[in-house]
Amino acid sequence: MKRLSALLLACVGALLVACPNPASAPKHGAAAAADPTESGQPQPKLPTLKLWLGAHEVITEIARTPIEHQVGMMWRTNMAELEGMIFIFEDADRRAFWMRNTIVPLDIAYIAPDGALLEVHAARPRDETTLPSESERVQFVLEMRQGWFQRNNVKPGMVVRTEKGSLQETFFRRR
Repeated sequence: MKRLSALLLACVGALLVACPNPASAPKHGAAAAADPTESGQPQPKLPTLKLWLGAHEVITEIARTPIEHQVGMMWRTNMAELEGMIFIFEDADRRAFWMRNTIVPLDIAYIAPDGALLEVHAARPRDETTLPSESERVQFVLEMRQGWFQRNNVKPGMVVRTEKGSLQETFFRRR
């Protein structure tokens, strides 16, 4: 019986070692090279689009894919005052962003499907604490240089629109 228990314990131990938690496992070699968040290199500049927040015009890069979402502004060393990045999600939900490997101080704005600015959070560089949205209606997230929203008096309730119309019309127009 002791031998069977020891064998069972050894098998369970081997399984645990073979299936580490990918979020906490250190990455080495090819695995580290395949993880764009650990590359030390910013993602190439993404396609851009003009947005208006009230009377304020900004140019934003468009992050649509899971990898673009994951890398975001990581490893970038500067960001112009009127530049940002908008993250597009297929549906509205609660969102949470962090600043892992992000060097530039940012504000993170959570936006509803109708383009209404819901909330803005100041984020500290390289802080891995998540900044969850209070709302479950977030379909878009806009990152701007920290303090931009306050400096420009852009507040929750204002509507974000694009040169092509609403955010919904721009990103989810039926073809």
